[in-house]
This record gives sequence, C-alpha cells and structure tokens, in this order.
Amino acid sequence: MTLTRDVALVPEQSALLFIDVQNFSAHRKGAEFAELSDVEFERQYGWFFGELRNRIIPNMQRLLRAFRDSRIEVMHTTIESLTKDGRDRSLDYKITGFNVPKGSWDGKVIDELAPGDDEICLPKSSSSVFVSTHIDYLLRNLGVRQLVISGILTDQCVESAIRDACDLGYLVTQVTDACATYTSERHMNSLNTIKGYCRQVTTDALIAELEGTSR
Repeated sequence: MTLTRDVALVPEQSALLFIDVQNFSAHRKGAEFAELSDVEFERQYGWFFGELRNRIIPNMQRLLRAFRDSRIEVMHTTIESLTKDGRDRSLDYKITGFNVPKGSWDGKVIDELAPGDDEICLPKSSSSVFVSTHIDYLLRNLGVRQLVISGILTDQCVESAIRDACDLGYLVTQVTDACATYTSERHMNSLNTIKGYCRQVTTDALIAELEGTSR
C-alpha cells in the first residue's frame, strides 16, 4: 500500500482546530493593536484585518458550520497564560513582550467563532499548541487521526502546529484560505514551505468533501 497525505477526511477520526482566532490578535481593540493610532494601525495591519473581515473569518464560519453539521469535533486554542502576570509563559513569549492574562477578554475566541458549550478550548503559552497544552493526549483519547487546521498566523503558530502534528503521527489538512498572516507574501511563502507536511485544500473543497461523506 502506498502511503500518502492526500486522504479524504473520515469524520469519526477527524477534528477541526482553530488556532489563535481571539480578541488579542484578531480584534481591533485587542492588546496587540490597542495602543496604535488609527493611521499606524492601518499602515501596519490594514491589509491583514481586511483579509480577516472579508475572506478569512467568513471562511472560518463556513467551516465551523460544516463541521458542526457533520458532528465532527471542533477545538480552539488561544494564546493565554495560566497566570495573570504570565510567569508561566515560554521564554520566547517573554522576550516578545506580550502577555495575555488568565481569564482576560484578550484570551477569548472572537464572537464570530464563539465555541459551543461542549467544544474544547485550550489556552497556550508557546507558539505550538503541542508544546504548551495536552492536545496530543486529548486527540488520542478522542480517536482523532486526521487534524484540520485553520487560524492565525499562517507562518507562525499555524506552521508550528502543522509540523508538530505531523511528527506526532497525525494526517494534517491545512485550509489555505482560512489561514492568514500580516502580508500576502508571508502567507504564500508559508504555504509553499509547509506543503510537504500536509494536505492543502480550500474551504470550498473541504466542505464539498464533507458533504460527499455525509451522503
């Protein structure tokens, strides 16, 4: 039998993971952007927020509905410390200089993708969700072998999750138009870099695939 990454989802062994789509990093009033003037915000992040508003978040909402309708596990991870002062953060996060305190508004998933009351939401304090949470343990308990990934930033936390998931033995599907980073060039460079690790599909293609498996 030939091994391949190009495997259609089997609903009972699949899960959808949204990475860091939270107030801190995807809301104009999030701490990442709150101190910026409107002019500086638009200069640095105007394109990114335009993409989120017009394309990425709508695609994420479509994915969320499709996976819920198919009764496939939906999970969320957010940047959030386990302490208020962030003393548990990774050294990298401390050097970067941001802290999302435990229980804060910044640590919440954005309203457009609000988790259901029985959906798992994991706070993380490192780039990879596989390093600073027990997601691998949870996925194995849930019987998940195929992991679908959507989120931000494409070339940072999303990429980290894809690499680690692959190394741990999961088949990974990245939804290319449901991930975003600060520039189009960075996004495309990341997709090209990571494509050897995962199956890459569009939102339309993945939803059509799910509809096919439900017939």
